[in-house]
Amino acid sequence: MTDMYIDSHCHLYDTRGIDVAEVIAGARAAGVAKMITIGCDAATTQQAIDIAARYDGVYASAGLHPHEAVHGVDTIRHFFDDPNVIAVGEAGLDYFYEHSPRAQQRIAFADQIHIAHERKLPLVVHARDAWDDTFDVLTTEGAPERTIFHCFTGGPEEARRCLDLGAYLSFSGIVTFKTAADLQAAAKMCPADRMLAETDSPYLAPIPHRGSTNRPEYVTVVVQALADLRGVPLDEVRQATVENACLAFPALRP
Repeated sequence: MTDMYIDSHCHLYDTRGIDVAEVIAGARAAGVAKMITIGCDAATTQQAIDIAARYDGVYASAGLHPHEAVHGVDTIRHFFDDPNVIAVGEAGLDYFYEHSPRAQQRIAFADQIHIAHERKLPLVVHARDAWDDTFDVLTTEGAPERTIFHCFTGGPEEARRCLDLGAYLSFSGIVTFKTAADLQAAAKMCPADRMLAETDSPYLAPIPHRGSTNRPEYVTVVVQALADLRGVPLDEVRQATVENACLAFPALRP
């Protein structure tokens, strides 16, 4: 693991028209040896599984995004028998768009927490404009042993609440944005053993790629940004994020 990166969260079934083989080859050329492609509903979970089955170093999750909560978790439950599925999610609450009613979002989130406990799988959490309710559901249902706040967007206060649950914070290209001062402060204070790096591709391309389609290879830019913010060598953050990803997602371990 001396010269590799891990993209802990991407959506390889959505490459905005670029051939997925090209995207994966580009990631590997940049040193990104492993990627987790994240399901958001039944259709995208099936696509994620199909891609993971075809490419070494690519893994899938099965999840029902809060936008899709109206469909119910029973629509994805059968996917957890697939050996390519290594995590639950992304699951959580999104009160910014509210594509699904809040009550249904909470039910779907709680149901997926139960699956993570039953299957002893990591839980990938999506939280947007819903911090208090997210923590309420996780406290009520019990945060799984390996809980990952994907694309963490909070500040130091939210980071502390996540860390107090024993969770990992996964940082995306947002950490490179000039307007993300609170997030950058959280990235500075996050313990080295709780930090992950992701792209959330095809979304949220980091500077200097802002405005273009994000790709897993750009996780190298995120890691560099974290190192710069923390004032430590690149390799220190790269190694930490790789080791932490293998702890958060045991299926990634060599």
